[in-house]
Amino acid sequence: MKKIAVILCGSGFKDGSEIRESVAVLLALSRHGASVQCFAPDKPQADVINALTEEPMVGETRNMLVEAGRIARGAISPLSQLQVSQFDAVIIPGGFGVAKNLCTFATEGSKGKVLPELKTILEKFYSEKKPIGAVCIAPAVLALAFTEKQLELTVGPKSEASDEIEKLGHKHRVTHPSQCYVDTKNRIVSTAAYMCEAPLHELFEGIERLTEQVLALIP
Repeated sequence: MKKIAVILCGSGFKDGSEIRESVAVLLALSRHGASVQCFAPDKPQADVINALTEEPMVGETRNMLVEAGRIARGAISPLSQLQVSQFDAVIIPGGFGVAKNLCTFATEGSKGKVLPELKTILEKFYSEKKPIGAVCIAPAVLALAFTEKQLELTVGPKSEASDEIEKLGHKHRVTHPSQCYVDTKNRIVSTAAYMCEAPLHELFEGIERLTEQVLALIP
């Protein structure tokens, strides 16, 4: 049975992991018979956003691990406990929180930094030739983590985000949300998901394809 690590960073499309994308990843992995373990940093979120008003909730703090536990139904571990040797691949669902909690792409774009413990984990997956899947804005994390590589990634249509990714020397590939893009050389698969204005079923189709391709890249 193939073992996949899924990295979350809270619960909510504005300040954590996008719930629908995360569930779609978990659903697709279950459908294909993979074993899954969720992880999240045991750290405070960068901010807390009211999902109804989309306004900051000033003075409130939330823990990424605790909040992501809502999506994982409690079956989640601190990111610090992720042992790359125990997994065949890793997938990062999207959500704007990914660009604020797992890296600083939201505020610094191509000059941003990746959470150090995550960068170390991603580098190890890459060096061991284990595939990496990235959904929605999560390809930006990979773009920042692998500045010395030339990756091929998609965040959907040409946008400010894709421009910042290309500033780092990577190639952006325009895709429809029901599609994914496979960078065979670097064993990286990405799909646009909610980087596009798309109906939910198209998002699910893209994530299903991403999951299939990630699993197919495992020897």
